[in-house]
Amino acid sequence: MKPVASLLLVLNFCMYAVVLGIAGWAMNFAIDHGFIIGQGFELPAHFSPIYFPMGNAATGFFVVFSLIAGVVGVASVLSGVDHIGRWNIDSLPAAASAATIAWSLTLLAMGFAWKEIELNYRNAKLRTMEAFLIILSFTQLVYIVAIHGAYSRR
Repeated sequence: MKPVASLLLVLNFCMYAVVLGIAGWAMNFAIDHGFIIGQGFELPAHFSPIYFPMGNAATGFFVVFSLIAGVVGVASVLSGVDHIGRWNIDSLPAAASAATIAWSLTLLAMGFAWKEIELNYRNAKLRTMEAFLIILSFTQLVYIVAIHGAYSRR
């Protein structure tokens, strides 16, 4: 199971890095092109603190939770690398708990991805990030099963 877990760890790291890159771009774009509120300006009628000038009503939540899931996912990969290097029962709890937290946050972001898909209007970068999060929700779960499966056979 160690080679499977290692492959999934590398795959998940690459995919979380892509998610972070796209979500970072989206957040930067929203900050640069969002509402300008200052002295003499009034709030728009339907002001939302999570307004994104691209996508739809779910985009803001999707991007924010994707950033959080991406950062925690990369952190779980660091814990996973330590576990792969040691590959003993003592390093399993840290790797498994970090991976499970990353997986749960990925599922949350994936839920917003599904809502964004349902609402339709979005650009290609957001569609790419949706696809990566949907795939990550599966591969992260398989990684968790792989690191646990190695010890259940003993």
